[in-house]
Amino acid sequence: MDKPEIQVDSSEQRIFDAAHDVFVQKGLHGAKMQEIADRAGINKALLHYYYRSKEKLYETVVRAVINRVLPVLRDLIESDKPLLEKIDYFIHLYLQIINKNPYIPLFLINEMNKNQEHFFETIFPNELPKPDRFFQQVHAAVEAGEIRPIAPQHLIVNVISMCIFPILGRPMMRIILGMSAEDMKVFLTQREHEIKSFVHAALRP
Repeated sequence: MDKPEIQVDSSEQRIFDAAHDVFVQKGLHGAKMQEIADRAGINKALLHYYYRSKEKLYETVVRAVINRVLPVLRDLIESDKPLLEKIDYFIHLYLQIINKNPYIPLFLINEMNKNQEHFFETIFPNELPKPDRFFQQVHAAVEAGEIRPIAPQHLIVNVISMCIFPILGRPMMRIILGMSAEDMKVFLTQREHEIKSFVHAALRP
């Protein structure tokens, strides 16, 4: 998924694009305001005019990405697509989002742990995906003998965990698996197929 555009003047859009690229590459703590300003083709004073701090700019970038992708996830989760097709597409979409915006999972976890109430008031939109339709589909599939008995809550957590952990734990995974940075990139591109295959096998009755 491409980085979202914000409806602002060209200077602010250049800042946003530059910040997005730097945060993807280096995260919040590794990013420097001077590097963002240089990439945007502006001076640092103008960058601070638009965004008082790196943290404020970071929050703006994350919010823009969330506001673009969340409606897509919501439409999928609340849709009437067949259950396994829905799970497969969710895995595809989720991995696509976090692979292109790898700083987001850690940001979300850190912000929620710091102040959950503030997080949902200022960063997450009010209309979060409603899982009721997905829950109904899981229960119906279990009753029909199409999948093994499983609580839909556990199914959601299992799928998201398999998608997100290699991104959050990338440095640790590289050490444990003895991978180079390039090896890790290849490994992450293989995750979609592996997760889908694992989930399908795990759900067989």
